[in-house]
Amino acid sequence: MPKPHGGKLVNREIPEHQKEKFLEQASELPIININEGLAKDVENIAKGVFSPLEGFLLEEDYSSVLDEKRLADDLPWTIPIVLDAPSNFKIGSGDTIILSYENGTLALMQIEEVYKYDKEEFAQKVYGTTDTKHPGVVKVNDLGDRLLGGKINLITEMKTPFSKYNLRPVETRILFREKGWRTIVGFQTRNAPHLGHEYVQKTALTFVDGVFINPVIGKKKAGDFRDEVILEAYDALIKNYYLKDRAVMSILPFEMRYAGPREAIFHAIVRKNFGCTHFIVGRDHAGVGDFYPPYAAQDIFDEFPDLGIIPLFFKAFYYCKKCGSVVNEKTCPHEEEHCIKFSGTKIREILISGRYPPKEMMRPEVVDIILRSGNPFVE
Repeated sequence: MPKPHGGKLVNREIPEHQKEKFLEQASELPIININEGLAKDVENIAKGVFSPLEGFLLEEDYSSVLDEKRLADDLPWTIPIVLDAPSNFKIGSGDTIILSYENGTLALMQIEEVYKYDKEEFAQKVYGTTDTKHPGVVKVNDLGDRLLGGKINLITEMKTPFSKYNLRPVETRILFREKGWRTIVGFQTRNAPHLGHEYVQKTALTFVDGVFINPVIGKKKAGDFRDEVILEAYDALIKNYYLKDRAVMSILPFEMRYAGPREAIFHAIVRKNFGCTHFIVGRDHAGVGDFYPPYAAQDIFDEFPDLGIIPLFFKAFYYCKKCGSVVNEKTCPHEEEHCIKFSGTKIREILISGRYPPKEMMRPEVVDIILRSGNPFVE
């Protein structure tokens, strides 16, 4: 099992017996109300998911991530984890503030720096575009004009209906050891599973001890599957089609950035922190629209020989009626007329109409879950 990114798991959670003291201290402090995406970032920092970060990026690290795709100490890091200050908020270095979510005290933050930044540069370097059709660009444009850098301390966890699926990196690492897994492949998803996903996971599982299915839970774009549908569908798939001791599912509470290649590296780092030795990278990983070439998220790994997790690359795969199985371009000699492609758009159209996709596309147990949900998609 690999060491966490940077060498150790970060823990910025206040112990239970100290929380009352911190809450008393917080009663006199200025407050910044943050949205759900930022609240998830705070929790991921505190629980070690974003190790080695202990808080929101300082200016030197921010600039290095934009320019070099690395932190200032040269450790690979590709997505800026930042907190913007409200325009009318008076605050300076050395101040301590409350980060509040839904009128509750989520965390304390020690402000080390307040700095200005260029939104256009942020968008261009992280997303490769300033086009407002990209959801990440819209998010950057909505930020305030200053960023706050400094360490956080988590006081109160967010309430979630998915707590039974929500394991910390320290817990997944213990679980993997208890199962006797030395090699673990991580699988990132924001979709209910079709046979192509199952094929990729089981192909990778042939070479490792276990598969860690790690769905992203949080704000997504319209047309993505709803969180509860993804989890119930995977429960059905794992129960019916996986060996009990070879598959584990836990969620990643996280707001997708849709940053394509940069986000693929970031996703790999996160799974390394959970304890994975390998990470599956498919076609158009973390992409949106046509902003990135189909395999840009695979090509970027050449820049990071020191990442500390092994990427497993998968190209196109499909069901071949002549082969009678899921295949890929390296294993199937037959012409396109015999192929059923795993088109997310087509599967959605079939499901929206209330029909069952062909059994060559999706397991019936998974379809049952999706159709029972009523409206399985984000609107």
